[in-house]
Amino acid sequence: MERFLNNFPIQQIDSKNPSFPKALKNLTGMPEVLYYRGNYKLLNEKCFAIVGTRRPTDYGKSVALSFSNGLAKSGLTIVSGLALGIDSLAHQCAIDKNALTIAVLGSGLDEQCFYPAENLKLAKQILEKNGCLISEYPAGTKGALYTFPQRNRIIAGLSVGVLVVEAKIKSGALITANYAKQYKKPVFAIPNSIYSEISKGCNFLIKNGARLVESPNEILEMLGINQPAKTQSLFTSPQEKIIADILQNGPLHIDAIIEKTKMPSQTISGIICIMELENKIKNLGGNTYAINYR
Repeated sequence: MERFLNNFPIQQIDSKNPSFPKALKNLTGMPEVLYYRGNYKLLNEKCFAIVGTRRPTDYGKSVALSFSNGLAKSGLTIVSGLALGIDSLAHQCAIDKNALTIAVLGSGLDEQCFYPAENLKLAKQILEKNGCLISEYPAGTKGALYTFPQRNRIIAGLSVGVLVVEAKIKSGALITANYAKQYKKPVFAIPNSIYSEISKGCNFLIKNGARLVESPNEILEMLGINQPAKTQSLFTSPQEKIIADILQNGPLHIDAIIEKTKMPSQTISGIICIMELENKIKNLGGNTYAINYR
């Protein structure tokens, strides 16, 4: 992996350089130097942040995929923190849809200090797809309790808006949202159950002025960005359309799909296998499926 990363050497740029991100120049408390690998030009493109918990529900996973896809299709560069969970899903969806994405790390960009190490493969994919990894920390800096909350100000600063998908009250996602509020950037949040701890962060943000959104197009409309043209339905056979209609309301386990469609389990298993191979649906883990939005 390090051999591949070496194809994208760590470089640096300081705030006096004309190419330093314009979005960060007028914000107080920003770093004087940024370290990066990959396509640095993305830092001056129109970016949007998607953040959330490291342990999302199936609902959260489905929402992250849907919104990342819809926003990326409009030409926005997806920004997140490369953490496990919602961050990774946002980056991965952008990559899968041949869109652009920026990962802001809370550690150095060298392999020895790279965090989380589980996402080195995802970092490789980001670079392969003309994306960018950035950090305010030089090589040799390990992540610490203060580095991750601190990097969240860069995520918020680079972005024209921030979406929080799922989060607890005390979470890095809410720190990012608070920075966005300080920087006069719009904050968006996904509503969810009042009984779920993982929803309390979003519900708190909504009660305190964040904009409740139910589709990517609502965000695009609020930002004044043209919505992508509707594409022809991916689902061709009658059976695929039935399954797709059921999954429109959220991800379901295969047993629930079988129960709702009233089709034989063998038939459903075969159709789902084909739909997954054709990237029409995605297994979120444990045979729970969601539409793989394009």
